[in-house]
Amino acid sequence: MFKRKLTISDFFLILVNLVPLYGVWFEGWNATEVFLVYCLETVIIGVINVLKMACVTIFVRPKDVWENGGATSMQSGWLFIFFFIAHYGFFVLVQTQIFFGVSGIGDDASFFGKYARVPALLGDNGKLLLLIFITYYTLQNIFSFFLNGAYKTISLGRLMFEPYMRIFVQQFVVILGSIFLSFGAGKIFILVFVIAKIFFELFINFNRFLALAEKKQQLKNERENET
Repeated sequence: MFKRKLTISDFFLILVNLVPLYGVWFEGWNATEVFLVYCLETVIIGVINVLKMACVTIFVRPKDVWENGGATSMQSGWLFIFFFIAHYGFFVLVQTQIFFGVSGIGDDASFFGKYARVPALLGDNGKLLLLIFITYYTLQNIFSFFLNGAYKTISLGRLMFEPYMRIFVQQFVVILGSIFLSFGAGKIFILVFVIAKIFFELFINFNRFLALAEKKQQLKNERENET
């Protein structure tokens, strides 16, 4: 369940997450802007996952096995994508609303007005950090998903759920961080946050959890088909 060897991608992950830590501690970056970028990281990962699912659906597997309450059926890849967008989108909506509410960001704006103000709330440093995150995740997926051929064999069900375990940990810590922001302790918490995020990303093998769950479900389906 734990990673035993770090890859080049892992070292880049460390570097990317040390950038905001250095910025807040030594360059006077606004901790609130940095935490807002980490909220948007959830959106970046979701958008990239939709693109990955679309590529698999268009070029490899138009249909795949859909699990529903123990029953299985073959469904279009577009159903997987639609379900992911709706479910993951709701997840992001709840997270951002909690973050806005606890941190006090955009209290004077309407429900949709908060999101319209995000570019202004990010500031120049936040926009730079957001660009770094977008570049990192784009390159990471080009090499780890497309160039190594993973897109040819991964199931749409597995791909649909890949972001959730990692994002669940991230969102919990981001929301906790927003509480510290409200007390003016963002500089201290950004240190704890980055250390925790790097630890979970590097040493917890989320994909292995999913692979074992998928294998267990496959064995269960095979036994049910035999009976």
